[in-house]
Amino acid sequence: MEVIGRLLHLGALMQARAGEHLRVHGLSYTELDVLATLRRSGEPYRLSPTALRKSVLLTSGAMTACLNRLEQRGLICRSPDEADRRSLMANLTAQGVELVDAAIAHHFAQADQAVAGLDPAQRAELARLLRAFRLQLL
Repeated sequence: MEVIGRLLHLGALMQARAGEHLRVHGLSYTELDVLATLRRSGEPYRLSPTALRKSVLLTSGAMTACLNRLEQRGLICRSPDEADRRSLMANLTAQGVELVDAAIAHHFAQADQAVAGLDPAQRAELARLLRAFRLQLL
């Protein structure tokens, strides 16, 4: 329990800190995840809600609500899928690209700061141990 308790506590701390830092950008962690998934998809930064839902691991209703919020803010727009006009695709807008790039840079800077107390060898060892731990759970 010493290891599991610390991992759970660290996970909660990291998630809370990430949430605080994302508030500067007016985003929740889930919204950042959706925008970043669109950004990683490459130009034209366009995915179906189903593809987004699988990547972000949200229910259909939660994904719809998230996309509605992002669309209202002008960070995404939705347009018909050429292959199936009944379906709408989520498209990252120029404003969305700008915001997600700034939020990701801020997020990565905060991650660097979180491990700043560890030297490079300690970081590498921690990453190795966490990777091994994760793999044995799969």
